[in-house]
Amino acid sequence: INLGEFKSVMLASLRSLVKDWASLHEVSWSWIWENVERMLKKMMGKPIKQEAALSALVGSLDESSLMTIRREVYSKFFTLAPAGQDYFKQSTT
Repeated sequence: INLGEFKSVMLASLRSLVKDWASLHEVSWSWIWENVERMLKKMMGKPIKQEAALSALVGSLDESSLMTIRREVYSKFFTLAPAGQDYFKQSTT
């Protein structure tokens, strides 16, 4: 993954979308991306290791525990991001 190239494409896209793009926008978005890039680089390679540990944990839980975790995750998610409910539509039929 070439994060530097992504930054260039992201900034070019933002410049074309924001009509009043100014140097302050450029500085701000560059700062945000540099922080995101730093965090991503720090995490690269770790998800594979974490996936194995998470799979072992989930595999050790009974169905009741899994349902409790599901309920808590969705409850916390919708509390933190109420607009997320618009993306989780459930059929009533």
